[in-house]
Amino acid sequence: MTVNRRISVAPMMDWTDRHDRYFLRLISRHALLYTEMVTTGAIIHGGADRHLCFDAAEHPVALQLGGSNPDDLARACDIANQYTYDEINLNCGCPSDRVQNGAFGACLMATPDVVADCVKAMIGASDAPITVKNRIGIDDQEDYPSLKRFVETVADAGCTTFIVHARKAWLKGLSPKENREVPPLRYELVYQLKQELPELEILINGGITTLDDTEEHLKQVDGVMIGREAYQNPYVLSDVDRRFYGDDTAPLTRHQVVEAMLPYIDEHLKSENGTLGHVTRHILGLFQQMRGAKQWRRYLSENAHRKDAGIDTVREALALVAKEDAEALSA
Repeated sequence: MTVNRRISVAPMMDWTDRHDRYFLRLISRHALLYTEMVTTGAIIHGGADRHLCFDAAEHPVALQLGGSNPDDLARACDIANQYTYDEINLNCGCPSDRVQNGAFGACLMATPDVVADCVKAMIGASDAPITVKNRIGIDDQEDYPSLKRFVETVADAGCTTFIVHARKAWLKGLSPKENREVPPLRYELVYQLKQELPELEILINGGITTLDDTEEHLKQVDGVMIGREAYQNPYVLSDVDRRFYGDDTAPLTRHQVVEAMLPYIDEHLKSENGTLGHVTRHILGLFQQMRGAKQWRRYLSENAHRKDAGIDTVREALALVAKEDAEALSA
């Protein structure tokens, strides 16, 4: 199975759920999308369907797993085989206390041999390619040597693709939010990794907000993973297919994206416990930097929680955007 990872959208807890991924797929047909991190325990003990089901329209889509026990990771991969993910990724980059307490995430960078055992078990159990997402280092690790040692050790176990968040993770003293912003970005270390290990597929992540920047990174590495910008300003992905995949099919306009979401929203509302807010919280940034963005965001934020909220609520919000456009043209 070949996965084109040239452009991807990062796994983000509480953000990249199935509703968000369906929405993002309407904007880019080719970018690889990732699930939120799912722990092995949640899959093995918490009901696989609840955590692993997704719409076929989301392909290509990757599952990110959190865990550090090879047997549990292999079992989770075996269960995930039923759902036909295009890739399964091991989280070695998340610095949250909850993840550290489970002995996985970024703290695994201190034990590359453990990660190698995990990867070997996952490869043996998975129908999909296995990849690793990691930081450039943690705490007081020396900057480049520890990164290269980690990647080489895990590569020896059979992993050929690494997505590197170009910041260190400080496991003590910084919150997860601060760990996404405070440690300096060291893109040059990721570039060096690719130069010295050209046989590996190396992707870069961290602080990337424009497609122009993406283009520059692609001169040095194999792929770019975009994080928060793709959530807060999702239409940034609208030119990804043309610029990076050679697909000249015209992207949907923002208004067409909303119209295309309506049948999906309607179906969700018919499901048990389906509410409008489950979906619309992900689309609030669609009109970012456009006329009517504030009205769109405010109307959905204030009305999506109502018991009678439905696709008409979304249409009403869209009408406010159209009205703003019309008033600007007639001014």
